[in-house]
Amino acid sequence: MPPRNLNIILIALCVSILCYFTQRRAKTAMLVGDALQLIDTYYVDPVDDDQLLIAAMKGMTSTLDEHSEFIPRDDYESFQDNINQEFAGIGIFVEQRELGKPVRVVTPLVGSPALAAGMLPGDLIIRVDGENVSEMELHDVSTRLKGKIGTVVQLVVLRGDEEIEMSVRRGRISLESVIGDYRDSENRWVYRLRDEPSIAYVRLTSFGERTVNELEKAFLELDNDFSALVFDLRGNGGGLLHAAVDVSNMFLNSGKIVLTRTRGGKMEERFSAEPGTLVDPSKPIAVLIDGNSASASEIVAACLQDNHRAVIVGTRSYGKGTVQNILPLQYGRSALRLTVARYYRPNGENIHRDKDAGEDEQWGVRPDDGMEVELDESSLEKLAKRWREASYPSLALFDTLNGQRGDDVEPGDDVEPGDGGDDTAVQDENSIDPPKASVESGLMIDPQLRRAVEYLREMIEIRSGATAA
Repeated sequence: MPPRNLNIILIALCVSILCYFTQRRAKTAMLVGDALQLIDTYYVDPVDDDQLLIAAMKGMTSTLDEHSEFIPRDDYESFQDNINQEFAGIGIFVEQRELGKPVRVVTPLVGSPALAAGMLPGDLIIRVDGENVSEMELHDVSTRLKGKIGTVVQLVVLRGDEEIEMSVRRGRISLESVIGDYRDSENRWVYRLRDEPSIAYVRLTSFGERTVNELEKAFLELDNDFSALVFDLRGNGGGLLHAAVDVSNMFLNSGKIVLTRTRGGKMEERFSAEPGTLVDPSKPIAVLIDGNSASASEIVAACLQDNHRAVIVGTRSYGKGTVQNILPLQYGRSALRLTVARYYRPNGENIHRDKDAGEDEQWGVRPDDGMEVELDESSLEKLAKRWREASYPSLALFDTLNGQRGDDVEPGDDVEPGDGGDDTAVQDENSIDPPKASVESGLMIDPQLRRAVEYLREMIEIRSGATAA
């Protein structure tokens, strides 16, 4: 047979195979498309095509694991903002306690345009650029607050019984993921325990695109001028795999960090530490975790535990040992979040908790012996309040003033921002002794932190004794 004919046959075979698989996919797509068209044509009530499509996509992903999902257009931008740790807006946290009621400002962020414009916790947003938003849903109000950097949004907020107008210029808002124990007088984080300055304290709230750089800056600022370190991963739901690997690498000169396996248990990647650390290997470390420490947090905790670099304190972690990829759809306007691999700790043990896994099975990260400390409901509430007020000084001041005034607050009630009513947070700059925000000491209210510090003190004494000998 002439070579030319053989080439034609091979090309025809490849085209046939391609057409076969394309036809299989097209049949499935046609089935979904036909169903959408039939519903649109014959269903008794009018339907929204976009909502039908979203429902179809969510139906498909609902048969997968709990971490795989369709991210529709309206949510994809916020998802990207969280990963990238920045967005264009005025810099406020908002909530809507009841549908049909005005959106409420939880707090303006430190250094935000909203804070500079005079916005306070508890303000109710009732007009945006002249439009009445007092009965709009939270998402719709948030969309109107966002916009191009440098543009100005005109707001009217209700503070008590007074309507206040303000102009806020939108800016690039960065979401910090590395925080310290408290803020200094210039609102900079202090990465040391207030009651034990020789012990450094660093808490990670997520593993985003900026986390590694933020953490590097914190450690460079500390410059190893501390006796021990508390590394707090409580409440950290995870984030980017590469960020977890880079963070782990800051503490290790060598050793495995994490292993990943794809479909069929095939080894995909093995991450190992590289020489050089940001934290002196002689410094003892305690890592705090809880039931909300997941994914990237568990990678770091398991890595430091298996490499005998840190002691783990707190409660058992969540048990999310899967890797998700974000696959854009609709030219980047929406996306599929799909589980593509599972990861395993350096000792090869499983981290992921299957749906039917029992407490005695291997999953997650457990505290070391003698280091498991449960928090009761009261301690959890106090700790959450402390974290919130340490992060947002305006909120701490507002809560402090509400507590001083006692308006509408019964003894024993939790004081939420805004319970005091009017503009109680506005102070005269010339007042002799203006009220100051009161943030409770972490060691006083946090049993898990206390246990970590007790262990670190013991290690410091042991090592100082060995050095003296």
